[in-house]
Amino acid sequence: MLKNKIQALWHPEQYHGWGKTKKYFEGWYYKIVNADESRAFAIIPGIAMDVNGEKQAFIQLLDGKKRTAEYFRFEAKEFVPTKGKFEVHIGSNLFTSKSLQLDLLQAKGELHFKNQVPWSSSWYSPGIMGPYSFVPFMECYHGILSMDHIIEGCLTINGEELDFTGGKGYMEKDWGRSFPSAYIWMQTNHFSKPGISLKASVAKIPWLTGAFVGFIAGVWINGQLIEFTTYNSTKLRKSYADQEKVQLVMENRKYLLEIHAHREKATALASPILGFMDGRIEESMTSKVEVKLYDKKRKAVIFEDTGRNAGLEVAGKVEEIVI
Repeated sequence: MLKNKIQALWHPEQYHGWGKTKKYFEGWYYKIVNADESRAFAIIPGIAMDVNGEKQAFIQLLDGKKRTAEYFRFEAKEFVPTKGKFEVHIGSNLFTSKSLQLDLLQAKGELHFKNQVPWSSSWYSPGIMGPYSFVPFMECYHGILSMDHIIEGCLTINGEELDFTGGKGYMEKDWGRSFPSAYIWMQTNHFSKPGISLKASVAKIPWLTGAFVGFIAGVWINGQLIEFTTYNSTKLRKSYADQEKVQLVMENRKYLLEIHAHREKATALASPILGFMDGRIEESMTSKVEVKLYDKKRKAVIFEDTGRNAGLEVAGKVEEIVI
């Protein structure tokens, strides 16, 4: 069991909950958008354990265009992770980094993912959490499985057959005790040209006797991932959200990133509080995000565009992370 936990440290996509019995959750987030962008879904499988050790597995299905969400609960024994790789069975449903298979009453089918773009990783900085991956008391850990990829396959959802071949996907995951008490999260990989993706988040992070405002952003462009993180000397210059918009500005030695997101109507999803899925968050999958990336050495704007079909969440006491 200890071997599995240590091995998973360098593989954020894998199951991390070996030996956990209470106050713990782990979930994977698959965003899928079909080729003509008329349909968008988030599929979220996971496991949850409350303070008393009661456990449940689940699959959430968010229809981003219709703004509906369904929560499918399973017995914990139906959640079967695989040692040494990301392969999770929940009943007769299967989830991996390269595919998913759904066998629900309301959703059936199989999707495959190609040309994935993972977050950079090294022995001293495994994935998007960087050195914080090794801190044992974090409230919530985060991983990026793929910033951008192509989808093949079909799903039948509530009696409607949907072809996702040629569409775009995104994958990430979270694990720990609870989501942050305040956070902003956004993601889009639909810009005017293919091969571009943005992910950004800001959150209140509990730390020893206090807390700090942590942040992560990445822009995948021209085959390069430009990273803005708490641990790579990036400064968070602005963090703001109200009922209509979100504004983030991050700056490091080489680049300045400006983000202006327009909030749209959102859909309620279950979220973890001390392990169990008792919380509620609101997610939109139809937001637009204006992005400007400035190269300080060249003294030039190297990217300026508006992302579509953006996932956007603004949760908790956002005033605690306003800068």
